[in-house]
Amino acid sequence: GYTSIYDNVEHVALVMGDIAGPNGDGHDVLVRVHSECLTGDVFGSRRCDCGPQLDAAMAMVAREGRGVVLYMRGHEGRGIGLMHKLQAYQLQDAGADTVDANLKLGLPADARDYGIGAQILVDLGVRSMRLLTNNPAKRVGLDGYGLHIIERVPLPVRANKDNIRYLMTKRDRMGHDLVGLEDYQEAANMDSYDEGVYLLGERRAPDRDLGGAL
Repeated sequence: GYTSIYDNVEHVALVMGDIAGPNGDGHDVLVRVHSECLTGDVFGSRRCDCGPQLDAAMAMVAREGRGVVLYMRGHEGRGIGLMHKLQAYQLQDAGADTVDANLKLGLPADARDYGIGAQILVDLGVRSMRLLTNNPAKRVGLDGYGLHIIERVPLPVRANKDNIRYLMTKRDRMGHDLVGLEDYQEAANMDSYDEGVYLLGERRAPDRDLGGAL
């Protein structure tokens, strides 16, 4: 675990295998930097894809046998905090999307900072990584402190009728790489969708593609 000297927020690094690797240089490490989400990670909220992303990242690192899942606390609601996030949910229930809800509260659409996360990865011995994320902006936030991102690895996303609008907003307004949502939306409108289907790259895949660990 790590405690930030800047704000005293505690963060957790789940490490598997030898990060130094066969050459002892800390290169080519599979990494997930996961933002805290109480509602999704703990309570299983269907309004977001946070819990399934965490599950998928842990399964993929476990399958590889080497990697880091860094759990960043203080990132609740993309950095606006739990109480503001709950207020944003009320605005979303009234019709605002996830971006406009934050803005209506006078808050940024995304207030997260990844500098502490980058420093933790360096301390763990990571030098180059394959980053598990659908968010290209996260690459910019982590590509520093001597770290190099050699590949962005897409994370499978669990889509359902409660989070489809949220996912489409992340794609359309925040630049997330989420392919196939239109197909899911069309199927949902016809009540013929498969609940819990994963959207991975340009194909839809069931849980078994991740080793049955989800």
